[in-house]
Amino acid sequence: MTASRRRPRMIRILAALIVLAPLALFGCTLQEFPQSTLHPRADYAGEIQELLESLLFWVAIIFVLVETALIVAVVRFRNRPGLPEPKHVHGHTGLEIAWTIAPAIVLAFIAVPTVVTIFKTQAKAPADALQVRVIGHQWWWEFQYPEQSITTATEMHIPVGRPIAVSLETADVIHAFWFPAMGGKRDVVPSRVNHMWFKADSVGTYMGQCAELCGTSHANMKKLLVVQTPEEFERWVASQQALPVEPESTSMAARGKQVFMDTGCLACHYIEGVAPGVIGPNLNHVGSRRSLAGGLFENTPENMAKWIENPPARKPGAIMPALGLPADQIAALVAYLQSLQ
Repeated sequence: MTASRRRPRMIRILAALIVLAPLALFGCTLQEFPQSTLHPRADYAGEIQELLESLLFWVAIIFVLVETALIVAVVRFRNRPGLPEPKHVHGHTGLEIAWTIAPAIVLAFIAVPTVVTIFKTQAKAPADALQVRVIGHQWWWEFQYPEQSITTATEMHIPVGRPIAVSLETADVIHAFWFPAMGGKRDVVPSRVNHMWFKADSVGTYMGQCAELCGTSHANMKKLLVVQTPEEFERWVASQQALPVEPESTSMAARGKQVFMDTGCLACHYIEGVAPGVIGPNLNHVGSRRSLAGGLFENTPENMAKWIENPPARKPGAIMPALGLPADQIAALVAYLQSLQ
């Protein structure tokens, strides 16, 4: 193929790459992915996103300049019949100064905003921040609100527009606390308390995930962040502070309460005035939660019955045992737990 024919072909290939590149990038910005970090919903995540966009700008400039120089060199200085051997050039003071100074300038533009962002995201929480103590377990999350005297599991409720100060602990191995829409994951390390804070700017429900390999069901260690208006949050707090409702004596829920007390349930789970357990999730208001088994299943009577029947079969490594309860006792137990609103 002659040089004159190769040139249009190269131009067509280059044009195709230019057209397809934005399409590939669009795939990274779709909002259907619930754990995308590219759509921040808190100040912490916003700081990281601004830093990412700044770095991407400078990286794109470097990429364009380098690739342009490479293409020009390949096309202009390619070998052709009849051309003499190229001359070897040893040292060029101007070029050496240029390619030393230029990267230093670029690194400065990268380093300054990076350091500023680090100081912003590692600063202490404001004095009026809502305190939330988070404890990671294999494989579920516990959320304690010391000022409100509330303990719950899997779902973290917060008011929009108020700083949230999170203290992070673990009951067993290393985990990592991460709500992508809120920003910055933070390790949860044995014998240490880590801290972070953020302020959500949008009402909604956001998925989270343990981001540190922690055992068999690491991928099943999910959680939800429910961002509410201040009024909705106060109503949620009031509902969580209320004592569990006592079922009517002749109801199936009352029979389920007796099953709960007669089996091994009360040894692991806490229900105020009923059971003192501390190993498993607090069940004070389990019927009002959206999910079961550490965020793995939707909280429906059917899913709860399947979970109670054989937890290890539905969540690998689950320490909650299969108690071998008959179907009628499982149904009664589900009725009781679902009544705990």
